[in-house]
Amino acid sequence: MQEEAEDIKEIIKEDVWGSIKDFLDLGFHIGQGEKSIHLTIGLLLLLTFTLIATKFVLKWLRHLLTRKMQQEDKQKFSSVFKFTNYVIYLVALLVTLSAAGVDITLVITASAALFVGLGLALQELFKDVLGGIFIIVDKSLQVGDVVEVDGKVGKVFEIKLRTTRAITRDDKVLILPNHKFISDIVYNYTQNHRTTREKVSVGVAYGSDVDLVTKILQDVAAHQRQVLKNPKPFVLFEDFGDSALIFSIYFFTNDTFRDPRIKSEMRYKINAQFKENNVSIPFPQRDIHIIQPKQ
Repeated sequence: MQEEAEDIKEIIKEDVWGSIKDFLDLGFHIGQGEKSIHLTIGLLLLLTFTLIATKFVLKWLRHLLTRKMQQEDKQKFSSVFKFTNYVIYLVALLVTLSAAGVDITLVITASAALFVGLGLALQELFKDVLGGIFIIVDKSLQVGDVVEVDGKVGKVFEIKLRTTRAITRDDKVLILPNHKFISDIVYNYTQNHRTTREKVSVGVAYGSDVDLVTKILQDVAAHQRQVLKNPKPFVLFEDFGDSALIFSIYFFTNDTFRDPRIKSEMRYKINAQFKENNVSIPFPQRDIHIIQPKQ
């Protein structure tokens, strides 16, 4: 019985596995010794399996990383995963050629110089894409946010993987590279909430009725559209200027993007109220003392 079992094992080993091995070894065999090249069915099957397995792993990783994102954000990552696929396919092809006996040293050496030059040329692009990934993942910027970058204010209306687009107060489209949001100082006026505090400052002549000035500023803010009633606007006596008493009316608005227009309307009303109440806004003055030289 034991001898029959041993015979069956030998048959399986020599006939079945031998046949499979012979089938897998079929292919192109060029040359002999160390410089021979063997491109076999087994090698091609291994390459195919590797590519299919890689595709499924990347698909699973993509689902894992983007499962909590909105559909629009998921689509932005398609180009990243496509690029990753191409890189992995290239590596798998080079490994297959190396396993077949092809000397890929020259290919890698030539490619290294090419990739170094390409990497330097695409350095900014990679930084922008990396910045876009951070923005989408951690939600540090969203559509509708009012931001200030390099002194320019805009309302974000589109976030892509490489750039972010915003509309300025002059109705011009501002295209911002995403790396600015991770390397530069960016003011986001509406990140935590839609309400911001603004102010309008004005100087009045020395000797003016400060209580009257305070009341006028409060009345103007109270009747101004887009100025919130709560939190309530308030006035601060800021400073004793060189030629004027400096007051500021602080107010809250949920229309930060249009605050220059709101401030302009308030200045018109303040100027009109000051004229009606004989409150003067002085211009800068200097006293000149002429000292006569002693005779």
